[in-house]
Amino acid sequence: MGIQGSGKKATNLSLDQELLKDAKALGVNISAAAEDGVRHALREAWLEENREALTEWGRWIEENGLPLENHRMFNV
Repeated sequence: MGIQGSGKKATNLSLDQELLKDAKALGVNISAAAEDGVRHALREAWLEENREALTEWGRWIEENGLPLENHRMFNV
């Protein structure tokens, strides 16, 4: 994923007319809302793409404990 705040680029996008009308009436910042939506979609896509690895890592920790757990300076 890209770095947040690394610059803006003008982009054309098509939106449902009613959705756009309602958003403007409520003072919604369309650019910010679009960025939030794309950011959310990227996060969801990344999670889906990595779901198997994340599940396997969780399973490994359940079976083996956290790596370097015996070096902790605090109790949980």
